[in-house]
Amino acid sequence: MTNFTHKFSKLVLGATIQVVAVALFFVVFGVSAVFAQTRAYVTNALDNTVSVIDSATNTVVATVPVGITPEGVAVTPDGAFAYVANFNNNTVSVIAAATNTVVANVPVGKNPFGTAITPDGAFAYVANDTTISVIDIATNTVIATVSVGARPVGVAITPDGAFTYVANFIGDTVSVIDTATNTVSATIPGITLPIFIAITPNGDFAYVTQAGGTVAVIDTGTNTVTATIPVGIAPQAIDITPNGAFAYVANFGGTVSVIDTATNTVSVTVSVASPEGIAVRPDGAFVYVTGNSSNTVAVIDTATNTVTANISVGTGPVLIAFPTRGQADPIDSLIAQVQALVTGGSLTQNEAAGLLDKLDEIQTKLDNSQTAAACNQLSSFINQVTGLINNGSLTASQGQALIDAANAIKASIGC
Repeated sequence: MTNFTHKFSKLVLGATIQVVAVALFFVVFGVSAVFAQTRAYVTNALDNTVSVIDSATNTVVATVPVGITPEGVAVTPDGAFAYVANFNNNTVSVIAAATNTVVANVPVGKNPFGTAITPDGAFAYVANDTTISVIDIATNTVIATVSVGARPVGVAITPDGAFTYVANFIGDTVSVIDTATNTVSATIPGITLPIFIAITPNGDFAYVTQAGGTVAVIDTGTNTVTATIPVGIAPQAIDITPNGAFAYVANFGGTVSVIDTATNTVSVTVSVASPEGIAVRPDGAFVYVTGNSSNTVAVIDTATNTVTANISVGTGPVLIAFPTRGQADPIDSLIAQVQALVTGGSLTQNEAAGLLDKLDEIQTKLDNSQTAAACNQLSSFINQVTGLINNGSLTASQGQALIDAANAIKASIGC
């Protein structure tokens, strides 16, 4: 992010953040890109279609015929294409967002399900019966097939694009694929009937839903299970807010569990009919949940954790996806965390402005290759956060998340 946009973000804290961000996006990327970023794609397994939702208006703007029994879906970071796994005809349909038509059908393995796209938008990873197909998005051809555990379902890719995590439902394991070589670099035991996976924005943890009613937390640094969280009945899909603070879990039994990732406990439970798929809107303001038996998508306001809308879609909606989050600049991520603390009421705008001023100074030093000065400013930022913890503005866990992010930047630039 440029020095200008850092200053710009600081001036528009609170309710105006989203409005101005969209306006800036229009200027930089154009109108069609903005529309693509606000659109969600819903697979309707029982009528072989994909519903395209404009989340700005919560209306279905297109219904796209695809293959037989569409299940998994992932969208490129620029929002230009959606990749849809067709379970019963062993293909992936590629939908062009500009026309809402299928522009390619890619043959993959048997019974494809979970789908994920790398943060750079170069490859799609698709879970088949016992393998993962790797699709080159530039050519829409399979360039590798990776053997994993029995009946892989969910697929998630680390924010740096280095590893793909695969939930092997029958195999009771999670496979870790090194994306540089497309080989399995680790197999994680201690998992029972894993279904879907979501990875925190900082890449430190993978959250895995388990059919028995829990979520396993994997430390990606050690590839070991470090926590198990009880949730609702038959948890399915899971997604994490852009600031990493909360994980939303669709429990098919009729609820959505909201996990506080700082404590790994369920902080809120939201009632939703037969939820299966779940996706957090890119700005983190709303969560979209497919209702498999109700043929609707429920919209949860993350500020209040209440359902604010229900959108009618096709028959038997399964999964839902917004554009894949691209590789995040660490300073941008810190800015987002600070802004989220303002939105949540933990920080005043004045308190946040002090932190954002410091982040602006850090970015300026880095832009001018003044690493030592940037290191000093990062230390100063940590001291400011410590002061906010000490005066009660931030909880210890809220402050530590900011400190950990700042220390990660220090390590990455060699402080």
